[in-house]
Amino acid sequence: MSLLPPKFNLDVPRFDQTTYWGRAQQFFSTTSPLNCLATDAHLDAAKDTVDKYRLGELNHLTEDEIWAAKNLVDSAFHPDTGEKMFLPGRMSAQVPFNMTITGCMMTFYKTTPAVVFWQWVNQSFNALVNYTNRSGDTPIPLATLGSSYCAATGAALGTALGLNHLTKSMPPIAGRLVPFCAVAAANCLNIPLMRRLELQDGIMLETKEGELVGTSKIAAKEGIGMVTVSRIAMAMPGMVLIPLVMNKLDSQGLFKKYPKANAPLQIVLVGLILTFATPLCCAIFEQKASIKPTAVEQELQDKIKSMANPPEMLYYNKGL
Repeated sequence: MSLLPPKFNLDVPRFDQTTYWGRAQQFFSTTSPLNCLATDAHLDAAKDTVDKYRLGELNHLTEDEIWAAKNLVDSAFHPDTGEKMFLPGRMSAQVPFNMTITGCMMTFYKTTPAVVFWQWVNQSFNALVNYTNRSGDTPIPLATLGSSYCAATGAALGTALGLNHLTKSMPPIAGRLVPFCAVAAANCLNIPLMRRLELQDGIMLETKEGELVGTSKIAAKEGIGMVTVSRIAMAMPGMVLIPLVMNKLDSQGLFKKYPKANAPLQIVLVGLILTFATPLCCAIFEQKASIKPTAVEQELQDKIKSMANPPEMLYYNKGL
C-alpha cells in the first residue's frame, strides 16, 4: 500500500482554539454525552483510525469521518498519557452523572443525613474526575488522592451543614442555594489539593513545536486556578438558576400537589443546563494554556535565554 501524507494535521484542533467559540465547538464534540455510548471496541477502532491516518494511510476517508474518530479519541483517551480514561471520569460523562448527583443535592438538602450522603457522593465523583483529568506529566499518589478527597469532603459538609443552620430563619431560597456554596468551597480545596504535586514540583512547559523546556510552579498555579474557576462556573447555572425556578414553583403549591415531581424535575433541568454549561465553561480557558517566558521562574528564564531559538511563548496542558 502506498502511503500518502495526511491531508490535514490532527495534532491541531479542528476549530480555532484561540477564540472562545472555537474552543466551545471543540468541547461540544468531546463532552457530548453520546460519546459515553461508544464501546471499548468502537473507541479502539477510532484510535486505530487516527493512528493510521497520521502514518499517511486511510486517505480514502472523508474529513468528517476522520474528525469524528478524532473527537471520539479525545473524549476517551488522556491527551498526555494516551491512556483510556475510566468512563465516569471522562468529561463526556459529566452530564449524565452530574445531573443525577446535583439534582439530588438540590432536592434533599433539608436533613443532615441527606446532606451528608449527597455531598459525600458528589465529592467522591469530583475526586474521580480530578484524578482522571489530571495533567499527565505528574502522577498522583494514593496518599495525595486520599487526603485531598477527605479535605474536600470535609469542606463541603462543613459548608453545607453550617449554612443550613444559618439559613433556617431565612427565606426558603437561601436554603436552596446552600448546595452551590458547598460545591464551590469544596472545589477551591479539592482541585489544588488533588494536584498539589504540580504545585510542589511544577508542571511541564514546552514550546509551540513540542520541545520540552522544564517545569514551572508558577504555571501550575495558573493552570489549577483556571480549572477551579471553570468547575465552579460549570456548576453555577444549574445550581443557582434552578433553585430560583423551584422556589417559585414551590410557592405556587406545585410540589404540594405533586410531591414526587421535585427530584425528577430538578434532575431533568440540571441535565438540560449541563449539556450546554459543560462545554461552554470548559472553553473559558485554552486547554493548552500559554505563559510568557518572562513570567516563569528565574532559573527557567535563564535556561530559555540560552536556547538557540528562545520561544516567545511557552505552553502546558492545564488539565480539566
